[in-house]
Amino acid sequence: MTQYGTWVSYGGTARIVLALVLVAVAGGVAYAGNRLRLPVRPARPGKTARTFMLVAWLLAIAALLAGVFVDVLQLYRDHLLYSPPADPIAPVTVIGVGVIFVVIALASSSRGWRVMLGSAVVGAMAAPMIFEFPFDLIVMARVYPPVPPDPALYLALFFAPLFLVEVTTLSLLTLSPMVRLSQATFLFFALMLVVFAVWALFGFAYPSAPAPIALNVVSKILAFVAALSLFLPQRAQAGTTSAAARPPAMALSADHRNA
Repeated sequence: MTQYGTWVSYGGTARIVLALVLVAVAGGVAYAGNRLRLPVRPARPGKTARTFMLVAWLLAIAALLAGVFVDVLQLYRDHLLYSPPADPIAPVTVIGVGVIFVVIALASSSRGWRVMLGSAVVGAMAAPMIFEFPFDLIVMARVYPPVPPDPALYLALFFAPLFLVEVTTLSLLTLSPMVRLSQATFLFFALMLVVFAVWALFGFAYPSAPAPIALNVVSKILAFVAALSLFLPQRAQAGTTSAAARPPAMALSADHRNA
């Protein structure tokens, strides 16, 4: 039975279609990770761009809080506001964020306290967003209960700023000099989408039964590992990239010396 604060499960053909779409996207992500020249460091924003990014992030949070207030007020007026069900995944999220923060802080401890603290904070904030962005795209049209008298309007008031928060939070990753996109990042994100596809076969149901809970937890862990892969060193891949980037003459000389 659908409860307040959950979402309506997918059923019938919709489950199969959702699973197939997720598998196709996961395949595209994995293919891109295999074809691109990785690892690659995102361009660092300048001072003006950094200021704009932080202001946009704060405004998105303010807009989200305003949207939540309007939706909750309307639900209260229509006597539809009830206590939401228990969230068994919240402890996993909190623990994961803490682990991400500590691991990134330890990995960047030699870069100075500013880089260490900034990278750890940005990584801990961005990690859940890697999970939340595709997750919210899947459930946004099925949240329960719909807010009368115009469910589409109140849905937009919540999800539009929520997506802005997620996108602007992920954009803050470019502020860290440690961030590098690697094949591991693409791989773990693709694996997360594959778990989403399996979850879709169960209707992408709210995590109140063992199977949805397990699939939610596994997919969130994979999202956090994908976030960690952005910060951890990629020595082997970096060495391969450097060798591939050498001019042909230098590579030929090296081959003669080795011979």
